[in-house]
Amino acid sequence: MANKRSLKRAIKNVCADIATECLIAAQYVKGVEPEKMDTVIQKLADLQSNALSTISFGFDKIPSDFATRKDYKYAKAAYFKKAYKSFKQKFGSHINEIVKEMNEILPTEVKQANIEASKK
Repeated sequence: MANKRSLKRAIKNVCADIATECLIAAQYVKGVEPEKMDTVIQKLADLQSNALSTISFGFDKIPSDFATRKDYKYAKAAYFKKAYKSFKQKFGSHINEIVKEMNEILPTEVKQANIEASKK
């Protein structure tokens, strides 16, 4: 698991990169409605805000709840691993939904050109 600072930085970078792609598409791709891209950007901003506010979670046990200190450390590590995995899965699914929505806004000619470019 990454530390909280690098995780927050990664969340901000992912959201900023996708928002930049939306802005570029809205300005320079013919056939894209800027209002729809603005909606996608707003969803990204909401996702970033929610992700950054929910990234902090704490272990609700104390060392005296366990037989040994080793058991406490093991349980704490397992808890944070599970919480990080859950956060990562939820964030990833929201990003995938936003990217799908962004791609649906693109005209079919642009989609075909992107597919052909990726095959090269």
